[in-house]
Parts: sequence; structure tokens; C-alpha cells
Amino acid sequence: MYVPRPSRLNSTLTGAPVTYVDHFNDIAAYNIHLNVFEKAWAAWYAYLQNDVLATGIMSFVMHEVVYFGRALPFVIMDRIPYFRKYKIQAHKMPTLAEQWACARLVLLSHFTVELPQIWLFHPACQFFGLSTTVPFPSWYTMAWQIALFFVLEDAWHYWFHRVLHTPKMYKMIHKLHHQYSAPFGLAAEYASPLETMILAFGSVGIPVAFCALTKDLHVVTMYLWIVGRLFQAIDSHSGYEFPWSLHHFLPFWAGADHHDVHHEKFLGNYSSSFRWWDATMGTDIGSASEGAKKKQEKALLAQKEE
Repeated sequence: MYVPRPSRLNSTLTGAPVTYVDHFNDIAAYNIHLNVFEKAWAAWYAYLQNDVLATGIMSFVMHEVVYFGRALPFVIMDRIPYFRKYKIQAHKMPTLAEQWACARLVLLSHFTVELPQIWLFHPACQFFGLSTTVPFPSWYTMAWQIALFFVLEDAWHYWFHRVLHTPKMYKMIHKLHHQYSAPFGLAAEYASPLETMILAFGSVGIPVAFCALTKDLHVVTMYLWIVGRLFQAIDSHSGYEFPWSLHHFLPFWAGADHHDVHHEKFLGNYSSSFRWWDATMGTDIGSASEGAKKKQEKALLAQKEE
């Protein structure tokens, strides 16, 4: 990790505090080979002078901003009639009271269950060899590692999600997540603490295990993966099927079209990101677009019979 040059820290000699900008300028002057993001990253660690604190704050803030920032557009769309035509279960629109109650429980979980784990993330990084230094890995390296994590997490999620739907496990653990049969974005992490830890291992534990084996993973790659996973989870719980939804371009992608049916029927469609495990294991119960098509066909048939 970058260490500021003493000659640049005149403010320390005068007794004034050294600011984040001081560190950034110092790094920018003596590390011209770094890009602006790498300079900002190094300056953050140099400014706090406490790697555990630096990683912990950055990890928690990133998670909260991405989670609620991605869910907010769907909260707004739920209040605008124009978007009702894209809502999969338009007859079950969530109320503001339901969304606020959901947000409160999710926040409670974030501060009581996830925050302590996030605070232990940097010691885990050091123990298993995750890099926090600059420069960052190449885009190619980050891309293939993130793609691998999507595939591995999907397998973990499918099998453990399926276990959570066995009668005993469902009643003890998973039932809370199915409180909303018509899901919405904020409900992506609406779950019991035990479920959060079980399924979150696929998102966090798998990359850490990968690093333990390969000694080749940077925390910034981990962050980009978590951002992608949060986007996927929130989108799949959004309850919206758009003409531009990703599964129209990647047929094996799941998304809300796949997962909304799981919440509506409480069984099947256990995968998180992809459709192949459900297709292979015979747990594919169709998609929202297929259901809408069948309803249209029934309506047309009824009109003809009249």
C-alpha cells in the first residue's frame, strides 16, 4: 500500500490535520502510472491509516448505496400508473406502508447481521490473500473472475434455496422471505438472519474460497461482483418485465420473469441468475411471460366461444 512521502506532509509538521485531498495530491504527483480510480483508492487507505476501518467503511457504504439506490427506481415506478403495464402481478401492487416495513427490517438486518461480518472482511482478506493494493487487476482478469462467480453462486443458490423449501426448513427459515407473493425490489434481502448467512455465502464465501486456492483476487473485483449480484437480486425481485429485460437477449438469464413465478407459486424456479439448473433438474415451472401468453390465449379462446 502507498505510504505518503514525508516531504509532502507539511500540514503534519504545522500541527494541522492531513486531508484526503492532501493524500490524493501526494499520490497523483509521485504515482503517475496509476489511473484516477487507483489514486482515489490508495488515498483512502493512506488517509485513514487503518486498513480494517478503510475496508469496513467502504464495504458497508457501497452495499447500502447500491442496494437502496437500485431499489429506489422500482419504488418510484410502483407509484406511477404508466409503469403498471410492465408489472407482472399488477393486481398486487405493494403499498408504501409495506415497502417501508420491508425497508426497516432490511436495514435492521444490515446493521445487526451484515455489518459485523463486513467489519471482519479485511482480516479475512489478509488471511486468505485478497489484495487491497494498487494497481488494480486488468479488466480481462476481473471480467472472467466475475463471470465465474456468477456461475458458482448460481449453483450454490439453486441447491441451498431448494433445501430451504423442504417443509421443515421452509417453516423455520425461509417463510419470512415469501411474505410477499408479489415481490418488489426492496424485498431482495428481506429474509431471516440464518437465510441471509446461508445464501450470502455464495456471494462472499465462494470468491474468498477461490482466493484461498488461487491467491489471485483483488478486493475491487470483489466489489464489482457484489454490485452485479445486488443488481441481479433486486431486478429479479422487482416484479417488472420489460421489453428490454436481459433475458430477451440472453435466453438463459433468469431475472424477474423467472423469479416472480417462484414467489407467486412458492415452488420451483430456485436459481438466482440462470435458468439451466431448473431446466436440468426438472424444477422449471415456467416464466411470467409464458403465463401472460397463456392468459391471453385463454381470453381469445373464451371470446371465440362466445
